[in-house]
Amino acid sequence: MAPATLHTIADLVEALARERGDSLALTFIDHAAPPAQGTEHRTYAQLWDAATRLATGLHQQGFGPGDRAALLMANHPEFVDMLIASSLIGLTLVPIDARTPPERLAYMLTKTRCALLVAEPPALPSALAVRNTCTSLRQIAVLGDPPPMPAAGVVPYRSLIANTASPDIAAHRRPADEDMQILFTSGTTGNPKGIVYSHRKFTDTARLAATAFGYEPGDRLYSGLSLTHANAQLVTLGAALVRGLPVVFSRRFSKSRMWHTVREHRCTSLTLLGGMTTAIYCAPPTPADRDHPVRLVVSAGMPASIWSDFEQRFGVSLLEFYGTAEGGLTIKPPGVGPAGSIGKPPPTLSIRIVDDAAQDVAPGERGQLLIRASDGTPFQVHYVDEPEASQAKCRDGWLWTGDVVHRDPDGWLFFDFRMGHGIRRNGDFIDAAAIEKALAETGLVDDVFVFGVPAASRVPGESDVVAAVVFAQNAPADERLAVAELRAALPRPVVLQQVLPLKAIPKTASEKPLARVLSQMLAEQPGLALGWPTPAPAAVDAD
Repeated sequence: MAPATLHTIADLVEALARERGDSLALTFIDHAAPPAQGTEHRTYAQLWDAATRLATGLHQQGFGPGDRAALLMANHPEFVDMLIASSLIGLTLVPIDARTPPERLAYMLTKTRCALLVAEPPALPSALAVRNTCTSLRQIAVLGDPPPMPAAGVVPYRSLIANTASPDIAAHRRPADEDMQILFTSGTTGNPKGIVYSHRKFTDTARLAATAFGYEPGDRLYSGLSLTHANAQLVTLGAALVRGLPVVFSRRFSKSRMWHTVREHRCTSLTLLGGMTTAIYCAPPTPADRDHPVRLVVSAGMPASIWSDFEQRFGVSLLEFYGTAEGGLTIKPPGVGPAGSIGKPPPTLSIRIVDDAAQDVAPGERGQLLIRASDGTPFQVHYVDEPEASQAKCRDGWLWTGDVVHRDPDGWLFFDFRMGHGIRRNGDFIDAAAIEKALAETGLVDDVFVFGVPAASRVPGESDVVAAVVFAQNAPADERLAVAELRAALPRPVVLQQVLPLKAIPKTASEKPLARVLSQMLAEQPGLALGWPTPAPAAVDAD
């Protein structure tokens, strides 16, 4: 296989099916199902057969170039089948997190004018609730058996699949620069934007990831992140296909099952995002923490405060990276550079760090991160039906990330905060990760996320610091007693005004805590005061 000449996911899978058809390609695990029913495997030959029969069926039913199909599901083999089939017939996919509430789902379907929606059974009620508001939607296909009382226009997914693949279906494949899919941003500050990805951008980014992360022959990759997110698609699925490596996906992320899964399936690398690492670190240490084959954790957002402890406790090497759904990448290889850094750009990319006047800042000073190709090629981003936002994102040929960073004298980059999301208290920025580490190490919480809300003092730009926590089973059942015990266990000083106890922290498809939703919840149900005077903020100042 000559990966550099393969520019669509169909190209990659067809070549792998031809060269090593009987080799294992994908494993999907549903932790909620009985073990005998909860695991599905696909070889490359099975993957190619399923995708070509699906492409044939979709083509016969009139779906093709110009049409868009939404995927409202968690991680299923059918998700990958649709990715491959769409690249054969020119159907543009719109992956959407199955947990998306109906009002946002209606916005995304209407925005992209989807003609087809493929839903997993738990997501079908949301799909039906918005169907009448999405005038372009012609058909809803549901995985598995149809509901007992099927609604009009709802068909089983298997009805989309032809019994045999058309002999010339591969000839329908689309040019590499046509649209492959529309990936929505997380929309943490408002309505999400739909980023248009071409087939070439998918394969080029997957190659870059495979090289940058140092995946080796014999590796088996694991991810619990949703395939509706660029991380799972590119860092794991795409990189695995480029390298011809087997990959394991959980239907949904489960921190309690993660280490068992990688042991059982002999995975050597896994991917974590910031919110996931904190949740895993919250679990009490056990003798089995190093009992696994994982050599490499590919991390985005590992808090510097737990970095070394995480590596030592679990016996892994951390590769930290930074990237956005629109593009751009920085990498800190294992054992190179300072802990807490998001690394440096690869040779193919250049960066700037600029202030509000678009002037470059000195080392150590905070500014917005800008990225473009090292050869000066202007960066391009296409948001669906938002030309002004697309142009602003790439003004002057640079990708304006919206993320505030700084670099040390040796050029190592450090992420500070998303613009508009910094927590400032008494004039200083607060290190939320240090507070999360202190809370996690009490042993009283299963998950924690620290965020800021406008200060009760009403001082412009100032925040009160709130910790959303999921208490562990060993914490008192009474929330006020649990908060009192948490207070007693915390080292002082800690800049923290309130605790918001929850059954679960709301998160995006990429396991990113939703600060906007938490702020709304806090307004409706005030948190519990920690009950001690606020100490000097310099004790946990990010600088």
